[in-house]
Amino acid sequence: MSTSLVTARVKTDARATHVAVDEDSLTVTLSDGRMVTTPLEWFPRLRDATPQQKQEWRLIGPGIGIHWEAIDEDISVKSLLASDN
Repeated sequence: MSTSLVTARVKTDARATHVAVDEDSLTVTLSDGRMVTTPLEWFPRLRDATPQQKQEWRLIGPGIGIHWEAIDEDISVKSLLASDN
């Protein structure tokens, strides 16, 4: 009798399409429909930024990460997904 083990692979090639930052959290919407939310405590520069600086983000490349010019902060989607596991 043979048994095969099927493993589910987590899709990690999703790209960021939208970013929202509030007082306590960073929420990134991914191209596959997932939303990843993390506490701002994980990103001190972003946590300490002004409300306007938090809103002034741009996507890096085709959405592989997010960049905040005024506070010199870069966060990759890959790192957000790794922290979600």
